[in-house]
Amino acid sequence: MKFPGSVLASVFLFVAETTAALYLSSTYRSGGDGMWQALTLLFSLLPCALVQLTLLFVHRDFSRDRPLVLLLHLLQLGPLFRCFEVFCIYCQSGHIEEPYVSITKKRQMPKNGFSEEVEKEVGQAEGKLFTHRSAFSRASVIQAFLGSAPQLTLQLYISALQQDVTVGRCLFMVLSLLSIVYGALRCNILAIKIKYDEYDVKVKPLAYVCIFLWRSFEIATRVIVLVLFTSVLKAWVVMVVLINFFSFFLYPWILFWCSGSPFPENIEKALSRVGTTIVLGFLTLLYAGINMFCWSAVQLKINNPDLISKSQNWYRLLVYYMLRFIENAVLLLMWYLYKTDIYMYVCAPLLILQLLVGYCTAILFMLVFYQFFHPCKKLFSSTVSEGFQEWLKCVCCHCRQRKSHESVGKADQRSVGDRDETPSSSKISSVPSQILNTEELCSA
Repeated sequence: MKFPGSVLASVFLFVAETTAALYLSSTYRSGGDGMWQALTLLFSLLPCALVQLTLLFVHRDFSRDRPLVLLLHLLQLGPLFRCFEVFCIYCQSGHIEEPYVSITKKRQMPKNGFSEEVEKEVGQAEGKLFTHRSAFSRASVIQAFLGSAPQLTLQLYISALQQDVTVGRCLFMVLSLLSIVYGALRCNILAIKIKYDEYDVKVKPLAYVCIFLWRSFEIATRVIVLVLFTSVLKAWVVMVVLINFFSFFLYPWILFWCSGSPFPENIEKALSRVGTTIVLGFLTLLYAGINMFCWSAVQLKINNPDLISKSQNWYRLLVYYMLRFIENAVLLLMWYLYKTDIYMYVCAPLLILQLLVGYCTAILFMLVFYQFFHPCKKLFSSTVSEGFQEWLKCVCCHCRQRKSHESVGKADQRSVGDRDETPSSSKISSVPSQILNTEELCSA
């Protein structure tokens, strides 16, 4: 049975970040910064409450008679209790013989064009551990993008205004960045397992390293760009955030309304229509929060029973990163034009270049992951290199067609010019002939 390391990592980040947030809010209170204290507590306690609700929802504890579990979640101790429960199941799994075993069928990755279906026995303990891992993965994504991401942006903005980074704040920002990167990594793994649910997916360690580097560069550069822009144009940042948020929040609903599909009723049997609407609204809120800072790796599809589109859309990925790169460049240009005296000792052109290169480095690691380390790359209809070659062919064909059209146009212009010149020459040559004819008539 696989060691539940992901559960341990999720609980560690949850406890460490919450503790650091409480300590830092106390320092803000002692320093008389009431607004910074309130925002720090808001971005810490709100995701805590959402994490508790997520764990209760995944384990279906609302419909079960477990008052002690509900009390622990109410006291914000639910993740610690769940982690203790996970390790109790893991330690007892090899000592207790399970009377009931379920059989699952998974297809292996294709080898030489063939894919075999393998049956696997799954005991009750392993099934419970799978449920716990799934719950903590979703909780990590929620904590990362609805708590850690705005928290990191806030603390970096405070550091830029005060021109000082304390040890506590630096440690808190490192924990927040790790939480966001880990949440994005779990989002990638969740997307892979949902899209290729019928296959036995095994992610290699180098794939985790590549995803970690990809997400680290992408998220760090995005947060720094937002903080720099906010520090000089506070009013305009509200418009930028609202446009980004509502674009991603309304996009899945627009696709759903255009498809004409009926309202989904099979998300959870115990939920009413109002409850289903609340859950879907929360999912789209999380989807918008993820895409505000990085690529979500999944496409939310409300009319799908799994709520996730299983098709690999390279076009949407390309459009997202092109638009995000252009947006980052524009925000950095606006910061450069309106920067204040607090950036007097900062080499602005070098900083802009570093941030743009950092974002391009994130894109490079993403391409390396999809080309070499994706666990299901054999199932792709085309790889990244093949897509890039096809794109180059299209560009070359377009350039050739353009040159051919230009050459044809020039040839047409030359032919028209020649036609214009020939009548004029005939007219000139006809004049002497007429003079000669009149002279002959006079002599006659």
